Amino acid sequence: MNRRTRLLPAALALATVTALLVTSCSSSGSEDDQDSADGSPSNSPAATAPSTPGTPSAPGTTSTAPATPGTPSGTTAPATPPGGSTPPGATAPPSAGARWQPTPGLAWQWQLGGTVDQSVDVPVYDIDGFENDSSVVAALHAKGRKVICYINAGSWEDFRPDSNAFAKALQGSDTGWKGEKWFDIRKLDQLKPLMAARFDMCKSKGFDAIEPDTIEAYNQNSGFPLTPDDQLAYNRMLAQLAHERGLAIGLKNDLDQIPALLPDFDFAVNEECSQFDECDRVSPFVKAGKAVFHVEYKLDTDQFCAKAKSLGFSSMQKKLDLNAWRKPC
Repeated sequence: MNRRTRLLPAALALATVTALLVTSCSSSGSEDDQDSADGSPSNSPAATAPSTPGTPSAPGTTSTAPATPGTPSGTTAPATPPGGSTPPGATAPPSAGARWQPTPGLAWQWQLGGTVDQSVDVPVYDIDGFENDSSVVAALHAKGRKVICYINAGSWEDFRPDSNAFAKALQGSDTGWKGEKWFDIRKLDQLKPLMAARFDMCKSKGFDAIEPDTIEAYNQNSGFPLTPDDQLAYNRMLAQLAHERGLAIGLKNDLDQIPALLPDFDFAVNEECSQFDECDRVSPFVKAGKAVFHVEYKLDTDQFCAKAKSLGFSSMQKKLDLNAWRKPC
């Protein structure tokens, strides 16, 4: 399956997957709540044509370095193609070392399943890096969106096109999702170039940031004797790879290590902190001026939005298959 949720024991995860298989997929065009972030109806999932070139960059963003003269602050665009020309409507690439810094409260859409619904009126999209090409990223940029590249950085997936590049020795126990096995994150020398290649793919497609998934193997049944220090070293390696490429990077869950990793990551992505009464543990990101992109699956918005808003989170309800359907706070 092409999406992640809070990591569960294998038996529970399998039960969840089974339930999903007998539940019809919903989208933003379903009979469920169809409101977009601004309260307007969201259209059914479908690729839509880019809006007029030159749309301003997403509001509420900053950059870690001054933008190139003549370029709006915080704007990131696909790399200039061979020959040195910039596509119509695209802005120049960011100056060396510059990267997007998402600020608290930005509305977002997280869609890892199905054709990306580009009609959702929010400034930030988080989509699968492998399953979407540069044209999707460019179309979203033309609408003034920032785009996050979802990549599984902590476990092997047999359905990815680069799956053969990961040696058997790197693969541990099943994660609980079909066709996925934990990485031995202690082997930085082997995993670093493989992750660098994935991050290069994100950069070449024009993404602004990376969401690395399954990066808390040390407290899971990975099949390896991993320690918290192993995880810190691995996660910091990922952050360094992203920053070297001018990309922002989010800390996905891994609540216990937020105090140590806060300086290394540009935002947080959290699943179900309200369900498990953990949201206060993620709030240091907001206090540091960094966005927290948060979802709940089992709770309805009236059960978590008040607290999430008080903390400054960017929160919404999603379905487990992470299709286009969303119910924002």
